[in-house]
Amino acid sequence: MPPKKTKRNFLKEFIKERRVVGAVNPSTKALGEKMIENVDFDNSNLIVELGPGTGVFTDVIIERMKSDAKLLVFELNDNFFESLDARIDDPRVQIIHDSAEHIHKYLSEEEQKQVDAVISSLPLTVFPEKLRHTVLDEAYACLKDNGVYTQFQYSLQAKKLLESRYKNVSIKFTMKNFPPAFVYTCLKK
Repeated sequence: MPPKKTKRNFLKEFIKERRVVGAVNPSTKALGEKMIENVDFDNSNLIVELGPGTGVFTDVIIERMKSDAKLLVFELNDNFFESLDARIDDPRVQIIHDSAEHIHKYLSEEEQKQVDAVISSLPLTVFPEKLRHTVLDEAYACLKDNGVYTQFQYSLQAKKLLESRYKNVSIKFTMKNFPPAFVYTCLKK
């Protein structure tokens, strides 16, 4: 999709579905690079991405994945799902049209119980509280020990929420996105 059309589509989806789409613009590749900098791709066999939107991070993840790794991508928005499903043709990638609260269902189908990394673009602060906790609990439960959970947000509101689950939470800030974003990297120990 050409950049202007992508931005227009993203803004349309934001206006239409504010409880699912948390930004007025797609994320930048620079933010994607920051999101994955602590993922050990050489030793990651199964990665989960939550809320990819237009797939900016998805593309960066696919570039770094090993040839035998698997990526499960959860996108609930109909238009974003259809666009990703039509665009991404990689046997290592499964685009799933379902909520992130159902990760375990798909891991069971893959005959796997745990993942190496979860990369989330979900707009946690706009989710109802129960859904926010369910999604974070599901992501935590599916991570292997020493697995990495990364999450970006436009504020520091998610800090306490993530610290309540992960012992090790680091935060970086990047201006190379509109709006600028905080990247949380959480290590499961």
